[in-house]
Amino acid sequence: MTRDRGPRRLRRFDRSALLAASVTALSLTASGCVVVHGEREVLPAATKGEAAKALTSFLTAYNAAQRANDRERDAGRVDGALADIDGAKLRANHENAPEGDPSYKALELSDTTYTVPKKAGWPRWFLADSASNRGTSRWLLVFTRAGRDEPWRVSYLTVVRPEDVPVLKKDGEGFAEPVTAGDPALSVAPGKLAQEYTDYLRDGGEAFAAGPYTNALRSTRKKNAARPGLARQYRDEALSGGAYTPLGLRTKDGAALVFFASRHYEKQTAAKGVDLTVTDPAIKALMKGEPKQSVTLAYVSNQAVLDPAKSGGGGVRFLGRVAGLTGAKGE
Repeated sequence: MTRDRGPRRLRRFDRSALLAASVTALSLTASGCVVVHGEREVLPAATKGEAAKALTSFLTAYNAAQRANDRERDAGRVDGALADIDGAKLRANHENAPEGDPSYKALELSDTTYTVPKKAGWPRWFLADSASNRGTSRWLLVFTRAGRDEPWRVSYLTVVRPEDVPVLKKDGEGFAEPVTAGDPALSVAPGKLAQEYTDYLRDGGEAFAAGPYTNALRSTRKKNAARPGLARQYRDEALSGGAYTPLGLRTKDGAALVFFASRHYEKQTAAKGVDLTVTDPAIKALMKGEPKQSVTLAYVSNQAVLDPAKSGGGGVRFLGRVAGLTGAKGE
């Protein structure tokens, strides 16, 4: 008596076909030939509506944190250099005024222009350029988002004179062109700006144009280092990667508006027989250790610069810089 194996063969064939189809689909996905959820597609980083909502959410959280001296209230809306600067300021303010600041005047931003680049993958980012109730300068806020389920956070915030805000290059749909970290057409590749700047502060050079945060800062440091009774030493570190990644947009004339961050240390050492007295309440609030003979102050700085096209010549020009005390150590 023979058995009818036809159906079983068919079932084995079906399973083999299904397995082959699964392997094929997997290999297509793994090879990058299939776009999943648009991560490899070049898309606008945000809609104007999303950008406006992100700015409103940031302002609400920021003002609540400043009024209460509570960094937890805006921790989910700041990142990178701004999170370091804002977080340390709020820690110090909370130490000195745990009840908050009822006289705080809420920050208001208006006349906002949103500049949205097109790019593939994550993180995505956009620029908000606003007037404020804090003077005539423009506030430049860079919003970044690490993933689809993440909130928009402000990682860079600088204040720039209106006449210094560059005209950015836009395509026919009004979207901006991001520059890459290694852009060879620029005077300094954006990914190297932080290191170039810290090297410049130590050694000088021609990479940066004259200004208050370049040659003038070097001159001030030199004078301070020679003051009798209190020696000052400086150390600078580049910040890059993650939330500190430099971000830039092409300008209409081929240069780039670039945002980057750096960390700076200033060690003050009193001469023998000279009292070292700390009176600044923010420094005292952040102080670790006892300042018997020296105190080391740590700062984080975020800056907006105009990186010229290599073909045009000239050094990188600072447009704005916001720095804040982030720590203090006494010895």
